[in-house]
Amino acid sequence: MPELPEVETTRRGIAPVLEHGTVTGVIVREHRMRWPVPEGLDATLTGQTVRSVTRRAKYLLVGFDTGTLLIHLGMSGSLRIVATDFPLEKHDHVDILLGNRCIRYRDPRRFGAILWYPGAVENHPLLQNLGPEPLGNDFSGATLYRASRGKTLAVKQFIMDNHVVVGVGNIYANEALFQAGIRPDRSAGRLLQDDCDRLAEEIRIVLTKAIEAGGSTLRDFVDAKGKPGYFQQNYFVYGRNDLPCQRCGTPIRHIRQGQRSSYYCPLCQPC
Repeated sequence: MPELPEVETTRRGIAPVLEHGTVTGVIVREHRMRWPVPEGLDATLTGQTVRSVTRRAKYLLVGFDTGTLLIHLGMSGSLRIVATDFPLEKHDHVDILLGNRCIRYRDPRRFGAILWYPGAVENHPLLQNLGPEPLGNDFSGATLYRASRGKTLAVKQFIMDNHVVVGVGNIYANEALFQAGIRPDRSAGRLLQDDCDRLAEEIRIVLTKAIEAGGSTLRDFVDAKGKPGYFQQNYFVYGRNDLPCQRCGTPIRHIRQGQRSSYYCPLCQPC
């Protein structure tokens, strides 16, 4: 599933093409996504100029004078910049046309979304109750410490809660906890202020490095130019069950938390 680094990588790839460009048409080949692609999207967007391309959590926000297009990549979605006559592939569901180029949305599992919102986008039901951005000024160790008081939830699930902090998906939660020396199954309420300070800093570092590497490509993700990400080459624990820890040589352990896999080093993450 594309996580925050993959979405931010996509945003950086499509923004130079979309921003200040005028939409010349929208082609919807498949309306059936997680939520239906709005009818009449071509009429809504054609002739409008793109004012901004931003991101909130894992949502791409394409701003126009009359509203915002929300794009979520779901579990297998990607956006690519291609020529309008570039050969179609299976699962190419939506084209946003800008002259002789287009932003092409591909989603094999159709679990993503393309939605139109005419109001102030921060009031959209999908966005209005989200927590702070992990790379923004509103996120810190103090933020985590306050939110964790009285919580019995495991710390990995805690930092993956979008009401606590957005965009820390499974891969990067595993990696940040390793770097912070905290076991994924430790109770969030047992975190000390120093633990939270260290964890917040490692979340920032891991996500920043992942963005610089173009995100992770485990299955479907490609960037706006069709290239995969490379951060998976830098994993310390994720997917490394029984392999030696790159720091101490202890075999990496694997546990299930909810429906997710967690990986940790019992020596480097003692508690």
